[in-house]
Amino acid sequence: MNTKTTCLLLSVLALVALSAQAQTPPAAPAPEPAAPSSSWVLTPAVASQYMFRGVRLGGPSFEPSLEFDSGSLALGVWANTPITDKVPGQSDPEFDFYGSYTLEMIKDTLSWVPGFTIYTYPDANESNGFYKATYEPNLALKYTVAGWTLTPKVYYDLKLKGPTYEFTAAYTIPLPDAKTEIDFTATAGTFKWTAAAPNATMTVGTPADVKNYGNYYLVGIAAPFQLSSASKLTVGVAYTKGSDNFIKIGTDGKYPNSAAVGRTVFTLSYAYTF
Repeated sequence: MNTKTTCLLLSVLALVALSAQAQTPPAAPAPEPAAPSSSWVLTPAVASQYMFRGVRLGGPSFEPSLEFDSGSLALGVWANTPITDKVPGQSDPEFDFYGSYTLEMIKDTLSWVPGFTIYTYPDANESNGFYKATYEPNLALKYTVAGWTLTPKVYYDLKLKGPTYEFTAAYTIPLPDAKTEIDFTATAGTFKWTAAAPNATMTVGTPADVKNYGNYYLVGIAAPFQLSSASKLTVGVAYTKGSDNFIKIGTDGKYPNSAAVGRTVFTLSYAYTF
């Protein structure tokens, strides 16, 4: 093969290679990693008082929680162990299992949120008037307007045999310079239970149901500080109070619940998402 033929052959081969390269589409870029569809949130927390619906159940307490979130579904467990001023047989310890599912009706504006809470007290003594567990389904309507989140909510405790009606208003003020925000919360509620304690008797020794009813409110502020993409620290303070809280056993006269008081509660929590 002479030199001219060799050059011609090399030229043809080069043109074929270039043509093949031009007709081959570039490799597609690697897809972005998909955002996780579910996550866990571990939140150890401490509170200066254990208050529940205006009733003081303990002093300074350790209150950790663990929650699983997947789309509109949330499932979790919250625990309370008072460090001091424990209520024997009731609040030491307490484990509450809860869940909810958000049904969005109008995007970012209106949602129905059905849920439940199972309150458990492993060391409770029913002979002393404490349940080992109570079961409370609930339903909330969450409405967001002009920066406010308004949430009327109804609960019904299947063991205590009675409803709780509650209304919460929340508002957030962003503080970008401080890399935080101020969260304002106000809650008011009322409840009426007709089986508030087991194994009760009237003063004459006759077995009877225990009625407990009353009102409560809470106002508070909190500030979360993002420590990393997966963790944040939140400090908060709230004032909560129970009022017109009475206990009535059978046909005996009613008497005020001495645990329904007003207290300022300081909280500190750390949340880690994984």
